[in-house]
Amino acid sequence: MIVLDHNIPRDQALLLRRWRLRANHIGFEVGRPEWQDQQEVLRYLHRLKAPTFFTRDAGFFRQRLSHPRICIVLLTGRVLDTAADIRRFLGHARFATRARRNGLVAKVTPSGVIFWEHTKRSQRRVAWRR
Repeated sequence: MIVLDHNIPRDQALLLRRWRLRANHIGFEVGRPEWQDQQEVLRYLHRLKAPTFFTRDAGFFRQRLSHPRICIVLLTGRVLDTAADIRRFLGHARFATRARRNGLVAKVTPSGVIFWEHTKRSQRRVAWRR
């Protein structure tokens, strides 16, 4: 299940739907718009089966937030590129399936993805393919 934080613009969520990527948007389809507290969002994610959560909130890019059944992805690119960045991340061979994403806390940058795995202490980096 793909979950978008409330800070993902609505037009970008609609663009994902046009591309046939179904996502639940916090504050619109699920949860409440006032879920600003990280703990409320994390409680919700822990109740779901293998969610991939996309946010623009840098506070979520913490190794201690890794969990074997959850993937957290921080988007750092331009706001207008949010949907394209999500599609690019999900289309990358390293992150294309839930099984490959589970346990990751990742940051999507213009040059690639930086991430922690739940079972490892060091960060890894994957470049975008040209």
